[in-house]
Amino acid sequence: MTPAAHRPVIAVLCADGGGRPPLLSPVEERAEVRWTEPAGLGEAVAGADALLLWDFFSTAVSGVWHRADRLEWIHVAAAGVDKLLFPELVASDVTVTNARGVFDRPIAEYVLGMCLAHAKRLPAMLADQGTRTWRHRDTDSLTGSRALVVGTGAIGRETARLLSAVGVDVRGAGRTARSDDPDFGDVLASADLASYVGDFDHVVLVTPLTEQTRGLVGREALAAMRSTAHLVNVGRGAVVDEAALVEALRDGGIAAASLDVFATEPLPDDSPLWSMPQVVVTPHMSGDARGWEETLARQFVDNALRWLDGRPLQNVVDKRLGFVPSGRTT
Repeated sequence: MTPAAHRPVIAVLCADGGGRPPLLSPVEERAEVRWTEPAGLGEAVAGADALLLWDFFSTAVSGVWHRADRLEWIHVAAAGVDKLLFPELVASDVTVTNARGVFDRPIAEYVLGMCLAHAKRLPAMLADQGTRTWRHRDTDSLTGSRALVVGTGAIGRETARLLSAVGVDVRGAGRTARSDDPDFGDVLASADLASYVGDFDHVVLVTPLTEQTRGLVGREALAAMRSTAHLVNVGRGAVVDEAALVEALRDGGIAAASLDVFATEPLPDDSPLWSMPQVVVTPHMSGDARGWEETLARQFVDNALRWLDGRPLQNVVDKRLGFVPSGRTT
């Protein structure tokens, strides 16, 4: 912690024209809070002890790093920290924390909803409704289907529990293979994805973006999937080779995709994904259940008070791995 004689300074980065986080008054009573947008970040971090990235997709920190002369702690108001991490920060003593836990249930519910929508042919039936077409369709049951959840962190585990509750046989894929996992049973090595991905009806991506997961679902993995398979991506867009995905969907290599994240966001107007009938596109909102901003703010306030009191921080990111290791919150 900082010396008692020094009133701690916390910079808060908000998006251009975006709102400020609510509920920060307990922090403002004990620290100087500097509100800033990206253009003023350099001035705001000079002399600051901590930084809240309320604009959680910002990449501005690396450009002002040379001015961060007192920084001890950065909190990212998101589960993913790939937009923040750069070599100088990773090598530094600055602690990074994230919003682990806030989005687990909403994202798991989104995944369940997309798997149900696919099994019950909801996109096709909505298209028929739009053209006033009365067309009978057989549907599938989720019970007895198999799902692979790629990413065995908190969101992946909540997703596994929710899918299992409706009768889906769930397995996990992570950095290391193991058995007897409480949520997945077997966890398979994600590096070997192409060798087993063909065993599953639903392939759900919740993994963070790291050097190991970038492009993980490329042509090889897509070619190995069932022609009836459904891909769900709620992790990061760059985990998937989007050009290869478009080809697989066009050629019937896989049946459908439900995508909440993309390599470029917003998804460009000319992306073929917009108009593919077997694709559901949503604008990176799978975790944004009503009240999410208040929940994020309360989480930050709790961590800030811990920091001000000299207590251990929650949700400490392993900067070299790029996420909070399972089983570790401090």
